[in-house]
Amino acid sequence: MGQIIPSFNFAGLSLVEVIAVFLLLVVLLKSIRTIGPTEIGLVRKRFGFKRLTAGNVIGFDGEAGYQGQLLMPGWRFKLWPVYDVTRHPRVQIPAGQIGVVIAQVGEPLPVGAKSAAYKAEFGNFHDVEAFVRGGGQKGVQRPVLPPGATLAIHPVGFLVITKDVVYGVPIDEDYAALERKHGLKAETFGLNPDQLNVVRIEPRVGDGGKLTGRVADMIGIVTTFEGPPLPKGAIANRIGDFAEIAELEAKPGTADSDLVESILAVKNEVHNNYQDFQAFLDAGGRIGLQHDPLMYGAYNLNPFLVSVELVPMLVVNQGEVAVLKAYVGLATEDTSGADFKFGSLVRPGHRGIWQEPLRTGKYAINPRCYSAEIVPTFILTLNWAEATSTAHDLDKSLKQITAKSKEGFVFDIDLQVQIHVPDTEAPKVISIVGTMLNLVTEVLQAAVGNHFRDKLQSMPAIDFIEKRQEVQQQAQDHITQKLKEYRIETRGVYIQDVIFPEQLVSVLTTREIANQQQETYKSEERAQTQRLQLEQTRGKADMQSELARSSIGIDITKNKAQGVQNEADGESYRLEKVGRASAVKTEAEGLAVAKGLEAQQLAIGKDQTALVNVAKALAGGTQRFMPENLALNLGGGGDLGTSLSALVPLIMNRLQKGNGADIKPEPPVQHAPAPFTDLAYSTTIKDDKKKN
Repeated sequence: MGQIIPSFNFAGLSLVEVIAVFLLLVVLLKSIRTIGPTEIGLVRKRFGFKRLTAGNVIGFDGEAGYQGQLLMPGWRFKLWPVYDVTRHPRVQIPAGQIGVVIAQVGEPLPVGAKSAAYKAEFGNFHDVEAFVRGGGQKGVQRPVLPPGATLAIHPVGFLVITKDVVYGVPIDEDYAALERKHGLKAETFGLNPDQLNVVRIEPRVGDGGKLTGRVADMIGIVTTFEGPPLPKGAIANRIGDFAEIAELEAKPGTADSDLVESILAVKNEVHNNYQDFQAFLDAGGRIGLQHDPLMYGAYNLNPFLVSVELVPMLVVNQGEVAVLKAYVGLATEDTSGADFKFGSLVRPGHRGIWQEPLRTGKYAINPRCYSAEIVPTFILTLNWAEATSTAHDLDKSLKQITAKSKEGFVFDIDLQVQIHVPDTEAPKVISIVGTMLNLVTEVLQAAVGNHFRDKLQSMPAIDFIEKRQEVQQQAQDHITQKLKEYRIETRGVYIQDVIFPEQLVSVLTTREIANQQQETYKSEERAQTQRLQLEQTRGKADMQSELARSSIGIDITKNKAQGVQNEADGESYRLEKVGRASAVKTEAEGLAVAKGLEAQQLAIGKDQTALVNVAKALAGGTQRFMPENLALNLGGGGDLGTSLSALVPLIMNRLQKGNGADIKPEPPVQHAPAPFTDLAYSTTIKDDKKKN
């Protein structure tokens, strides 16, 4: 940097005057200081009439030594050689980092203290005089400088540690020696440079275990390194302890879910999430593990006082519950009842296994204070086989069941068991078995494996094969009864596969081949029988038309016979009816005739009555008294006229019948000839026939 040299006229000056002017110019030039825009000037007074007090290295009232007043950027005048000025970089905190302040001035720390008490008037430690006069203490300061801060901090009064640079001038001889040899770094003060980054809590992709390939929700577990000790028996600090839980329990009708919500409600707003460590201590914070975790966010935490461990948030999926084992809280008060002999169940807020499980959701629970056992409440399938379930890894250690039959054959059995844990019974189940893995490996493996070994050992191998369903049902009954003692439901026991020994397979194969041969012979026999039936059926089919005609003919004959039978039955019925009517008529007529004859006899006598009736019979009868066919013997000399007179009625009668006349001809007139006349004629005709 160029200097402005004033122009003087030395003519006429003595040597002494010239020397004096030269020295004055040197003093003036050395007294003018230029401080850069990102620098500060540290002033040290070489001599003075006042001395610094014991333990103090900065003078505020003109004492010799480092001065409390800093020179700001620009041209500054400090008389040389009384004052010495050194330039130092202004403290700058990069983005994403913090600055930890260590005071080299002030009062000593109290015994046992690890950091200095902080007051609001200290601000960002830019006024060292206010710090010292305000009672500031030496050592690590509780607040940290935030990212992006650019401050004119006294380099002797304070050291500021950042990730890459340590600002200030160490007074301690050990630090001074290290600075001269290696330069000061964060490691010099026992810090990892990464601890000077802003603490970020955010989701991250898992890098191993259950989180591989998945985004995990994280929380920060906090441990503090300063404060009063924890109460006796406590493992973690909670602001206010659990006094509000006791108050809630005292209120009638408080549900377990209300207690859970109160416990999960963090109190980090009291101390601004541990960023205001002084407020943390003032609120009753204690050293050690903290109950309340940090949630998502970025935090400026003092690495000398606070450490944070990132852990996954507790996630309870659908079809699961989380049974909590609490290591902190109020004293244990068992609520399981006298009948439950497997440990204690407590209300939320007490130490022990909570009787109320956590259901579906995400919970910011400190895993150092609470152990969560995830209990599946869906149908849990466990495989005793080489393949394991994809929904869980509880059966990863289960193998095929190896058992020996009564004859000594060794079987490998693939088995599948389905169980169900009711969500309301989950705390009791965990209290009995400890973990779900213990349930599978200690309880189920013994119960299932021993049952099949005992059962198979008491049975012949063939019986086991043939009675597989029966064995399976017996196994289900046995396991159901066994798991009932553990508050677990059995939903199914299934023998998936049985791997037979080679010797038995050979025997069974030979037997099966023989059985198959028998079946083959039977099949052939059935085939021949079917062939015969086919031929018979085919023959019947060929005769089907004739059978049809014959059947139809039989039906026709039957129908005709039935018609004749019906007609005969009708005629018989008619004749029966007519006969009965005729008989009745005849009977009536006979009775009437009898009465008439009786009256006639009384009137004219028996003989006369007989003659009269004979005449009537001859007159009204159908038998002709004179024959219709009368052979006339004309050659016999008979009377031709008499013969013709006899033929006339016969001819007329025939003519009337041929014309279909319905009118009865008048009966022939009876002539006087005696009855014996016809007889004479008849005799004459017969005699003529004989002669011819």
